[in-house]
Amino acid sequence: MTNDDSRTWMWSEALQMLARAERLHRQVFSPPTALHRSGPAWEPPTDVLETAEAVLILVALPGVDPKQVEVVIQNGILMIGGERLLPPQLRTALIHRLELPQGRFERHISLPVGRYEAPRTAVLNGCLVIELPKAGRGKAP
Repeated sequence: MTNDDSRTWMWSEALQMLARAERLHRQVFSPPTALHRSGPAWEPPTDVLETAEAVLILVALPGVDPKQVEVVIQNGILMIGGERLLPPQLRTALIHRLELPQGRFERHISLPVGRYEAPRTAVLNGCLVIELPKAGRGKAP
C-alpha cells in the first residue's frame, strides 16, 4: 500500500466515523417537535452540495414514494418529511432482519444564506434529489 493509498483509506475511515457520530448525536439530542405527532421520527441521511447555480440536497429514501414527501422552506431551513410504510407482506412474514427505519421521518437542513426559487425534485438511485435554484442565476438578460 502506497502512502497515497494509506491517506485515502484513513481519510475515508475518518469521514465514515464522523458521519456515524453525527447520526448518533442527532438521534440522542434531537428535541421533539410538533411534527412528531405520530411518535418518534427518524432522520434520513442527506448530502448538501452547492454550485454557482443551485443548492442540491440528496436524501436517501429507498422505499418511500417521492410523491408523498413534503418539502418546505421556512426561515432558511429546508424541512423534508414523510413516512416509510411497512410493506403489506410484513403482516404475515417471519422477520429475520428489519434494518430500514419505518414510520414518520423528518429532516431539517440549514440552507446557505441566499434566495432560492421553487424547489425542483427528482428521484435518482433511491435518493430524492432536491434542487434549489439560486434566485437570479442562469437566466438570460
